[in-house]
Amino acid sequence: MWGQDPGQSPLLFSGRVVVKQFRGVNFLVRVDLNKIHQEEVGPLEEPSIESKASSAFPYLITAISTLITALSISILALWLFSDENIIFGGPPSTLIAWQEDYERMTGMNDIPSNLDGTGVTICVVDSGVDLDHPGLDNVEIIGWFDAVNGESAPYDDQGHGTAMVGIISAREGIGGISTGSNLLVAKGIDESGTGTDEGIAQAVDWCVENGADIISLSLGGDQGPGLAGLTLDVLESSVQDALDIGVFVVAAAGNDGTNDDGDVASPGSVSDVICVGGVNRNGDVWSGSSRGDNNGRLWPNPILPRQDPDRKPELIAPASEVPILLSNAGSWYGYSSGTSAATAWVSGVIALVIQNEPHLARSGDRNYIEELKQRISENSIPKEGQMGHDDRFGYGILNAPGLISGEASTAEVRARIVIEEQGYDPIITSRVAPDSSTKADLNPRSPASRTTRIQSLNASTLS
Repeated sequence: MWGQDPGQSPLLFSGRVVVKQFRGVNFLVRVDLNKIHQEEVGPLEEPSIESKASSAFPYLITAISTLITALSISILALWLFSDENIIFGGPPSTLIAWQEDYERMTGMNDIPSNLDGTGVTICVVDSGVDLDHPGLDNVEIIGWFDAVNGESAPYDDQGHGTAMVGIISAREGIGGISTGSNLLVAKGIDESGTGTDEGIAQAVDWCVENGADIISLSLGGDQGPGLAGLTLDVLESSVQDALDIGVFVVAAAGNDGTNDDGDVASPGSVSDVICVGGVNRNGDVWSGSSRGDNNGRLWPNPILPRQDPDRKPELIAPASEVPILLSNAGSWYGYSSGTSAATAWVSGVIALVIQNEPHLARSGDRNYIEELKQRISENSIPKEGQMGHDDRFGYGILNAPGLISGEASTAEVRARIVIEEQGYDPIITSRVAPDSSTKADLNPRSPASRTTRIQSLNASTLS
């Protein structure tokens, strides 16, 4: 018989297995009251390590899930309630893909890495600049002028200017054609997206006085009265003065291609201004890009027939769904369609040309401007079957290596053009930014000229 511990009741149950301890070892004992027989079965084993791990696993999963949920809620709360507009990622993959399409088309991928516009000064005349935009981190401007409100610190109450500056100088996210350029910004456009000839003329004069090599005018309006290079328009007069000392002026052709008034906008219509139309990612002229009147007319504003290399527009550049920086729009990145963006692209590339050939900068006359325009007419990428100039396609698509070296062949460059549809889904359309600035209409004539906002910073699923 097993001994009973003092104070412990007997654990004897007929047909049952019970536990007894003897000298510190647990034993299983089967007791049969009828036979008063005890059978030693063997030592009782402790639970295995595997069994313990299995029982703890559900608790571990629960703890991790709770932690992830709490972290997600915290991040969402920061995003919703922060006054600092915290962002958690860069531009969506769709915009990056579109940017790469245009870089391949224009040959930007073939530009030597040491060319970034260093030593060249670009003056952007527009609605200002938002230097707090994350895409403009580490971007500095060397001068600021406000012809609208007279403010001493840079700002952008409309957003168009920030988008154009981003195309030229952004170092984060998207854009950045000539990130090493010195940057001047002159505000000539107000918060509604319009400006006066007098105000923009003031801005152009300021650019010249402060050492601009290139003036980028992503804007356009009605042509002033004049003939054979003589004009009574104050803005066109300021542009002529800039050209006379060798400053390159780049201006938008305009966005009335679907309801064309017959010629490009002013000041892109001025003879030695480099006037830029638009191309889409398939290598076709953008539907909204304005047509040039190169045959001459008597009415309403007399002009003589234009000759090479001054036919308008001179070239076309990215203008359809161009990735841009957004300001005052509830999101940091989006896209815009219009010849404004095309103008900024060309301005950035000309900065690379001047860095590569410093003697071109502010030569004191128009000789080098005319030389570069000749290069544009000879090295831009014409459409299939095009001979010479086309009133909408210009001399062809912007060919960055051809402008810089003058040696890239049409056959080599044409292979870069995207021929087939990319199949990207459209991004949700929201409010409009101006497609041109001087006397701009905030209700564009074509849906293709709208600036579009991406609603979510996690929109990388759009593809």
